[in-house]
Amino acid sequence: MALPVKEQVKYWTVATVVFLGALWFLGGMLLPFVLGMAIAYVLDPVADRLENLGFSRIWATVTITLVAAFLFILLALLVVPEAVRQMGALINVAPEMVGNFQTFISERFPSLMAEGSTLRQSLGGVAEAIQSKGGELLNGVLASALSLLNVVALIVLVPVVTFYLLLDWDRMVGQIDELLPRDHAPVIRKLARQIDETLAAFIRGQGTVCVILGTYYAVALMLTGLQFGLIVGFFAGMVSFIPYVGAIGGGALAIGLALFQFWGDWWWIGAVAGVFFIGQILEGNVLTPNLVGGSVGLHPVWLIFALSAFGMIFGFVGLLIAVPVAASIGVIARYAISQYKDSRLYKGQSDKQEAE
Repeated sequence: MALPVKEQVKYWTVATVVFLGALWFLGGMLLPFVLGMAIAYVLDPVADRLENLGFSRIWATVTITLVAAFLFILLALLVVPEAVRQMGALINVAPEMVGNFQTFISERFPSLMAEGSTLRQSLGGVAEAIQSKGGELLNGVLASALSLLNVVALIVLVPVVTFYLLLDWDRMVGQIDELLPRDHAPVIRKLARQIDETLAAFIRGQGTVCVILGTYYAVALMLTGLQFGLIVGFFAGMVSFIPYVGAIGGGALAIGLALFQFWGDWWWIGAVAGVFFIGQILEGNVLTPNLVGGSVGLHPVWLIFALSAFGMIFGFVGLLIAVPVAASIGVIARYAISQYKDSRLYKGQSDKQEAE
């Protein structure tokens, strides 16, 4: 005999509160394990495909680990130092760019840049803020990254956790399935499949799109000769999960930098704009249809809210769990709405009257 609904609600509520409390209390201690679980989830389909090609699970996991280690070392040696250098250079040269912009406005619109004008004071404040706070911001970001992803967690713990989770992923899923309440197992499995489809579309699909676009924008902008092209391209690609934000934000920043660098050489300014135009065509017609597909995924507003809320409450770990939790809540909410529309609370007496 199944437990009464009130009893079930009580148990699930207690379990949820305990989970959130543990997440808040443990905080940063969970970071390596959450990272390892996220990476293992993303790589599990790759391991399954290698198994279909004849690899054993252990050799599939070892192969993925070796390739990932090689790419990580390559990234750490080649890309990260250059990105940090460009970020520092951008902070240093920003006041000069603001000064050049002031000169440009003064020559063509002298009334706007009159002594004591609002625009002149605002631009001066921007230049001083960038110069005084930019270095502090960069150092703070680096210090936070080092405190969160310390050497042990980054080099040892995260790869080890990822390796064992990836190795035993299918077995762990089977064991969790055995622990499901028998009365609710079919519904939970159905919801879990829908959550997995949503996460696969967003994390695996949209994440791959962001990486490809970030690489394309960074390489293409650097080939045009644009200063800070690596930073701008990486930024544009990483925020491409929000429709049009990556292209518009990154494009505006890149074209603004191109105007300062290539003023009068309109071909190169057009080339920078063309990079983002081609990127949008590539994203809309090739990458998104093939990698993300027609899945609904996560609404951008819901995603931004989840990232903000979980990041504020749980810190960096909250940012990592925001997407899967948002996907889960979205699927459960859609299921609850469908159940509500089939209930007497929604339909009232209309069905009964029609039957009579």
